[in-house]
Amino acid sequence: MTVAMLLDQLSPNFLAAVVETDDSRIVAEYVEFDSPKGYGKGRAYCVRPANAKGKLPGILVIHENRGLNPHIEDIARRLALDNFVALAPDALFTLGGYPGDEDKAREIFPKLDQARTREDFVAAARFLAKRPGVKGKIGAVGFCYGGGMVNYLATRLGSDLAAGVAFYGSSPDLEDVPKIKASLMIQSAESDERINASWPDYEKALKAAKVKYQRFLYPGTQHGFNNDSTPRHDAEAARLAWSRTIEFFNERLR
Repeated sequence: MTVAMLLDQLSPNFLAAVVETDDSRIVAEYVEFDSPKGYGKGRAYCVRPANAKGKLPGILVIHENRGLNPHIEDIARRLALDNFVALAPDALFTLGGYPGDEDKAREIFPKLDQARTREDFVAAARFLAKRPGVKGKIGAVGFCYGGGMVNYLATRLGSDLAAGVAFYGSSPDLEDVPKIKASLMIQSAESDERINASWPDYEKALKAAKVKYQRFLYPGTQHGFNNDSTPRHDAEAARLAWSRTIEFFNERLR
């Protein structure tokens, strides 16, 4: 198999969204927010139920290391159908935004100053919490790079983050774990050596800090198993992980 063939197999297929962009059950828009400690301005995809009654919990949706691609926008729409207000920022906004091509996104993502990007996500979380139609504390869900960002935000936002779900994300700095006030759900793939290697020490730190957490390991899965636009997708594991995610947010945020 050539490198080109391998990349083609790993490339996402965005043709089949679970929730289409024009679904009448949702209202979606792109919004900008201030990020004075980050890149100055951020941009995000915001989705809410069309017939929402009263204020709803907010969920920050954090993408993989490709920026805000169609798959992550679809995730935000799915959350809206589960009666949440979803906000999905694009870390690549400062570099022109998600370029519409995964290879190009892969090339430009390392150009981000991660210290400033982290501040952009902190600003996005605070922006979401103050959005009209959002009540109380917020949650966050992220995948790969985004899973690591959820773990990081838990150490930064304190009690402002009520619940975080990290799909196969890297651990935060362990000395910051005592700052976590959110309840956490860790979703892990069985075949994910790099991420799983850090789990024992992370779990030890969570226990020492008395952080409420639960972790699920999905047999036979690879890193990225929830992403239904790639060949790594495991439909059964993804369904189970997502149902657990929604149940978790309903329990912690309603």
